[in-house]
Amino acid sequence: MRPLDPRLLRYAVSARWFLATGAVLGVATTASILAFAWLITKCITGAIEGQSLGDLLPFIGMLAAVALLRALLVYAQDLVAARGAARVKSELRLGVLDAVRRLGPAFLAEKNSARVATLLGRGMDALDDYFSKYLPQLILTVIVTPIVVLVVLLSDWLSAVFILVTLPLIPIFMILIGWATQAVQRRQWTVLGDLSSGFVDTLGGLATLKIFGRESRQVKRMRSITTFYRIETMRVLRVSFLSSFALELAASLSVALVAVSIGLRLVDGSLGLTVGLFVLLLAPEAFLPLRQVGANFHAAAEGVAAAEDAFTILDDARSLPAVESQTATDARGVSAGVLSVDHVTVDYGAGAVAAPVTAEFRPHELTVIAGPSGTGKSSLLAAILGFAPFSGSVRFANRPVPCSADERGWLAWTGQRPSLSVGTVSENVALGSDAVDHGLVRRALDLAAAPEIDPDLAVGVAGAGLSGGQAQRVALARAIYRTLDRRSAVLLLDEPTSALDHGTEARLLDGLRIVAESGVAVIVVSHRQAVINRADALVSLSSRTVVAA
Repeated sequence: MRPLDPRLLRYAVSARWFLATGAVLGVATTASILAFAWLITKCITGAIEGQSLGDLLPFIGMLAAVALLRALLVYAQDLVAARGAARVKSELRLGVLDAVRRLGPAFLAEKNSARVATLLGRGMDALDDYFSKYLPQLILTVIVTPIVVLVVLLSDWLSAVFILVTLPLIPIFMILIGWATQAVQRRQWTVLGDLSSGFVDTLGGLATLKIFGRESRQVKRMRSITTFYRIETMRVLRVSFLSSFALELAASLSVALVAVSIGLRLVDGSLGLTVGLFVLLLAPEAFLPLRQVGANFHAAAEGVAAAEDAFTILDDARSLPAVESQTATDARGVSAGVLSVDHVTVDYGAGAVAAPVTAEFRPHELTVIAGPSGTGKSSLLAAILGFAPFSGSVRFANRPVPCSADERGWLAWTGQRPSLSVGTVSENVALGSDAVDHGLVRRALDLAAAPEIDPDLAVGVAGAGLSGGQAQRVALARAIYRTLDRRSAVLLLDEPTSALDHGTEARLLDGLRIVAESGVAVIVVSHRQAVINRADALVSLSSRTVVAA
């Protein structure tokens, strides 16, 4: 767990502004510390030497001004930290969301969407302590400690030697304690992810569990995970308290050594009172920033652990091949073209999932991709969409298709398990559009064999209020709406009739035929014989061969 991950500066531009501003405030804080110690020394030694109050009033006034300035600097540091944390969290959240979009559904299936949601919520909020407590003290340590030690060295070299010898003890304790903290903090963060994903999975399958009478076991499981999370949290707190005690003890003993040395030399007269008092006031300031870094390290540990997960996602998205930028005119009105795949094989890292596929999908045609389960039909669609790693080439209108999930206006699609959001049917159908075209919504529902569904019908979470077949047709209407609205050239559908009866299936195929006749290349993955019989072209997949008819 590094104190400052360089990737933070790469993925959050506001972090650079925060560090630069913190450095300026650190220099001003250092100047105020030196001035404060010098003015107190002048006032005390002047009073001991018998100077009158009138002679000391200018120094007392400057001392009050420096104290006020130091208070303002502390306030400014807190303000900069709060604003910096808010900006960095916003940039990282948007960056992770964009990275997840580019990485596609295959990434979410592997990483678990509940963990990603926890990272974007609780994980990013944990960065508040990192920016408000840890990083400001880290900046002060880099600036204040070296300057204070240099001033002490110029004033009294023997005290500087004591400080230089004892100062490394604090980083050594920090490293040793940090190893233990990193382990317990990582376990706590992992358990929190298990708790989040387990809760989401339980909610999603609660109806099925209730039917089979297994819901009580899930209650016990959630109680067990919650107890485990509480235990791990208490371990983090225990390590934090022990480490704070160890750091305070090391710093106190180090300052005590300097104080004893100064006291003995003041007694034998080898050191002047002015120098001794000035150095004695500066000695705690040399240890304070480093001690605060160690104490606040634990408060920031959860945020740092979450940031590491966010950087991993951003690194994965950054490693994707560069994509060609599209102009605004490319997003709509794309002319029809042939979508071709040449020796495309999907590989998720455990070997090819199907035989190489070579086929062409032409406009004005309804092409069906058929074959037994496990032959790679959905994986082929994922390769075309850029959601899965593959070898071979995918080209549209003789132009290579980028291997990412970036927005492409020439393509519309819907998967096997499309999701609906809370809102009306119209809002779900027109999802992603700047404005809802109610006439186009009605036409998309008609083409999706859903004329009986009221566009103003309210839909709950996960399509609540609609049957399974209705929810599937609303999702199909969304893909058709996008095709018509953006004049997309390709429409991809994965098992669009799996939840439909034969009559509704026939009406849907009639609607897809109308869409294809408008110049769109309609590509359907299906097992259903009725869909295969209506195809203009058939791509039949098997475990060894691919036949395009």
